[in-house]
Amino acid sequence: MAIANSELILNEDGSIYHLNLKPEHLAQTVITVGDPDRVEQVTQYFDHIECKIKKREFHTQTGTYKGQRITVISTGIGTDNIDIVFNELDALVNIDLTSREVKKEHTSLQVIRIGTSGAIQGDIPIDSFVISEMAIGFDSLLHFYDSRDIQLHDVSNALLKHLNWDKNKSIPYTVASDQKLVTHMQSETTRKGVTVTNVGFYGPQGRVLRLPLQDKNLNEKMASFEYTNKKITNLEMETAAIYGIAKLLGHQAVSMNAIIANRATGEFSQNPKKVVDRLIQYTLDKIVTYH
Repeated sequence: MAIANSELILNEDGSIYHLNLKPEHLAQTVITVGDPDRVEQVTQYFDHIECKIKKREFHTQTGTYKGQRITVISTGIGTDNIDIVFNELDALVNIDLTSREVKKEHTSLQVIRIGTSGAIQGDIPIDSFVISEMAIGFDSLLHFYDSRDIQLHDVSNALLKHLNWDKNKSIPYTVASDQKLVTHMQSETTRKGVTVTNVGFYGPQGRVLRLPLQDKNLNEKMASFEYTNKKITNLEMETAAIYGIAKLLGHQAVSMNAIIANRATGEFSQNPKKVVDRLIQYTLDKIVTYH
């Protein structure tokens, strides 16, 4: 059955609505970054760039690195943008945009997030790399989808109890990464962790400028949480949605975090751009050896 025009929205040139991309613009390996300016920070290492497309905060470049075709796309900040980006990326490979019907043969993308993050454990060094083995979403995005089968409910329920979670907030959800990708991306340079995805940068992450917090001890309580010998390691704003939507759509996803702040010690990286650049080079070299 054809998908209605109001649901699958295309631009006049046949490209997907928000990203402005056509299927031929997309590689099977996709790097997502939050900041549009970070796209070129990645593609500066490419052998060749075949296309550059911009619309709103969604900047895309596709090219090759050491002979492998890769797409780099900026998502902007937040899980609401992840909902847009991942549904539209999936549509480009798994929906025939002419007939507006789902293809019989499914295509799985490999999606690697390269982003910045803040640690909440005092022993995680500034300028280190954390791979999100699991992500906990404090937003409500995944609850809008039929997602119960992919959620790790035991982890979420234990965390709710530990945090004495306020009933007015969205119920957290927990999703595992793609374990094959995590195993491939890790090395002695990285550590695996549990990432919390927040709905904001200030209050939701325990920062106080002028507004008081509903729970001023939230970060400390998260840091003390432990489940099957795993602790929450870091905070950011996209990973849980990436893992959830990717898993629902049948794609592989992993989140690579450059730790530029430590909330427990109050430290901040002296050169965050350099740290991200090291993570970019590390990730690109890992991607080309993934099979």
